[in-house]
Amino acid sequence: MRGRNDILADIRANKPKFSAPAPDVPDYDDSYPSDVSGLQARFIGALEKMGGVWADPETGETLEATMRRALTDKLDANGIIASNVPEISGNRRVRAEDTPSSLHDIDVAVLRARFGIAETGSVCFTEAELAVNAVAYLAQHLVVLLDPGAIETNLHRAYRRDDYINARYTVFHTGPSATADIEGVLVHGAQGVRSLTIIPAR
Repeated sequence: MRGRNDILADIRANKPKFSAPAPDVPDYDDSYPSDVSGLQARFIGALEKMGGVWADPETGETLEATMRRALTDKLDANGIIASNVPEISGNRRVRAEDTPSSLHDIDVAVLRARFGIAETGSVCFTEAELAVNAVAYLAQHLVVLLDPGAIETNLHRAYRRDDYINARYTVFHTGPSATADIEGVLVHGAQGVRSLTIIPAR
């Protein structure tokens, strides 16, 4: 009886020898708006369907004030705000040398998304934005700054981006964590962040 290695060697030796280019996959986004405001509206619609919140700053309001207004019922005066963005100071920084277990007490993590996706209402983070990958999962609430001009139509476009391709680690967040039991009762924050708030910021 012939062994496994002999059979596999025969398969490799007799494999048809041809070279074919990969098929050209379309972007499937002909129906999407081409302007920033149209894509932003599409993004907000998808975000809200997934339980996320879009928080526009009011006239003259700082981004930190916008964040605190959006989290009025979620953040008390002593809450731990870990900010990885210069626009919002917070009271704690997440450093690359931090261990995931040291982030267990964070109430709010503030991050900047690399880009958003109108199709799903998702935001993209790489290791550069997260510093410690676990921060976007262990925090109670996630606040994300997103440039409306950096919203892609769909995942096909997102996968073509150089910053997505060249990152060592990439994750898409779509709304807060959620789960539903067999009776259809939806619970947010069961396995991850309890809320996701997006603040437009160029």
